[in-house]
Amino acid sequence: MPATALAPELPPTLVLDPDDQAPCLARAFLADLFAAWGIKDDYVGRLVVCELVTNSFRHGKGQIVVRIFRDERDGLPVVEVWDAGEGRPEIQPENYAATSGRGLMLMAELVRDWGVRPLNEGGKAVWAKLSHS
Repeated sequence: MPATALAPELPPTLVLDPDDQAPCLARAFLADLFAAWGIKDDYVGRLVVCELVTNSFRHGKGQIVVRIFRDERDGLPVVEVWDAGEGRPEIQPENYAATSGRGLMLMAELVRDWGVRPLNEGGKAVWAKLSHS
């Protein structure tokens, strides 16, 4: 699994307060960027950014930073979500009785690749590379 994607110098960035409005704002941010890039099918992208921002809101710490860019090597969209929390997201084993906890597993099935990298200033960036552009 690659540790990073090649981003342009200043990728589009959105800074969000960690509240229940963050996922909606992140979906709109992605939809606007995809429309500007001529990407008509933004469904998976909206699902991915919503899942990552929701996890950051629920389990992370501090403000949430969303960056969306196209990998310079292949043009595929990459979604990154940063927060100051130290915990790392992990796909949980299936639990048919659980009422939550399936989003990361679903997201992992829909993207080309995903991962987590530590930030120098503390916290983490969770990223997902989408399968189409």
